[in-house]
Amino acid sequence: MGTAGLEQAETYRVELRGYCYRMLGCGFEAEDAVQETMLRAWRNRDGFDSDRGSLRSWLYAIATNVCLDMLRGSQRRALAMDLGPAARPGAELGEPLPEHRWVQPVPDAHVLPAHGDPAELTALRASVRLAFVAALQYLPPRQRAALILRDVLRWHADEVSRLLGCTVAAVNSALQRARSTLASRDTARPGEPAGTRQRELLARYLKAFENYDVAALTALLHEDATMSMPPFTWWLRGREHIRQVLLAAEADKPCEGARLLPTAASGAPAFAQYRDGEPFALVVVDLVDDLIGATTTYLGARLFGLFGLPMSFEEPPRTSGVPFSKGTSDTTGG
Repeated sequence: MGTAGLEQAETYRVELRGYCYRMLGCGFEAEDAVQETMLRAWRNRDGFDSDRGSLRSWLYAIATNVCLDMLRGSQRRALAMDLGPAARPGAELGEPLPEHRWVQPVPDAHVLPAHGDPAELTALRASVRLAFVAALQYLPPRQRAALILRDVLRWHADEVSRLLGCTVAAVNSALQRARSTLASRDTARPGEPAGTRQRELLARYLKAFENYDVAALTALLHEDATMSMPPFTWWLRGREHIRQVLLAAEADKPCEGARLLPTAASGAPAFAQYRDGEPFALVVVDLVDDLIGATTTYLGARLFGLFGLPMSFEEPPRTSGVPFSKGTSDTTGG
């Protein structure tokens, strides 16, 4: 693989990053995995034989080995809902968990193609949603790879068997076990508002949030909505419980002066939250029908760099700010 081959390898970077993100559950680690994949490919370029397979399949084989190495001995990443029951209003937040315990969001542009068949893009967005990626983490790494390659990326069983170095029967057995495990997890996606309805819902959410209008905020929530705030395992389920917590905090004005900047994360709408003009959190929003089904608020500024977000509200966004008034529904499943 010469210079031309290296340039061709770069064209697979986004889809490889998407594959590694589903495997690892973290945008930072997915980027590291792809960098290591490209480095190994370059170092072993003389070992690539186009008569034995495509450059794409060779890169995926390297990426799989990189991910399996990274997953060896690591703890399963999760969402708060996977770590314990919902809290009651008034409960303490508890101790924060380290970053490596959490499924982390990733910028859509890092893992999803910019163009393509709308139905295929919708399926790919669903496969990087936080809940689906969290469910994947329940699978042993090789089962995880088999399921992603077969059910998400639509590889043939014989292609997967060659990549994983096992028989087709072994691939099908692993796939059956993986599907059974996922069936026990709630990964089904209810319908989402499309186009104008989604943009209007998100605009109403932004206005209610910045005004800390509890009545308006809770009116936008699904009856069974969830709210969580990594790195804390504390989370809430239900519109009424969320309303009680928001009302209890209202006197302290916790979000007074907060501003939101729209973006897109893990196939869903998201907002960068600023307090006093400084980065405070990244809020990932799941939509169900015409309501908010879940908010996952990643506290801290670490994700802002990954998303290319400004480090102050006055600074113009660099790459990933995607105002929903300019077509967020085209990139977030609407």
